[in-house]
Amino acid sequence: MLRRKSAEDRKTEIIAAVLDLADRIGPDRLTTNDIAQEVGVTQAAIFRHFPTKAELWTAVGDAIADRLECAWQQAVTNSESPQARLRALIAAQLQQIGETPALPAILHSRELNLDNAALRDRFRGVLMQYQAHLVANLHAMAQAGMMGAGVQPKDAAVLLTSLVQGIAIRWSLGSRSFDIVPEGMRLLEVQLVLFARKEMQT
Repeated sequence: MLRRKSAEDRKTEIIAAVLDLADRIGPDRLTTNDIAQEVGVTQAAIFRHFPTKAELWTAVGDAIADRLECAWQQAVTNSESPQARLRALIAAQLQQIGETPALPAILHSRELNLDNAALRDRFRGVLMQYQAHLVANLHAMAQAGMMGAGVQPKDAAVLLTSLVQGIAIRWSLGSRSFDIVPEGMRLLEVQLVLFARKEMQT
């Protein structure tokens, strides 16, 4: 006799299904009927665990945020120098995208962010936290003379987040024909060389 899944196990299964379906059909087109069919339950069962679609997406957002924050913390904790931490932070973000391809589409979905204030605020806080990690390590690199004087840490952090987003878009549109982490790290090294160029000093 099959053991009935606990509420927490079922919620985890539903969230995993949302992340998978969001990648396949897009977060803005995803319906509770799609989720129910994927999990193998009725729509009513979905709503028993998440009374509204907004609550479901908030739970998905919390799961994404927890994964990202854990990955960033490990990156910061396991690396000693500012430059090593910066590399680890970029690698961690790319790894998370590789493992959860729907991540960029969900984080930057205009429809989800407009319709769900709690989700929007959660994602904004998470992205600001990542930005702060980058800025702190870029500032430490500048203090150590590893960046040109004309390079501001906040501007450099924006460039690096744009680099990650650009690679994610190219990876997705290119049918994921390349390994996102090595490619991203290769381009990061190019960017770090440009940051360090003395010609950029004022």
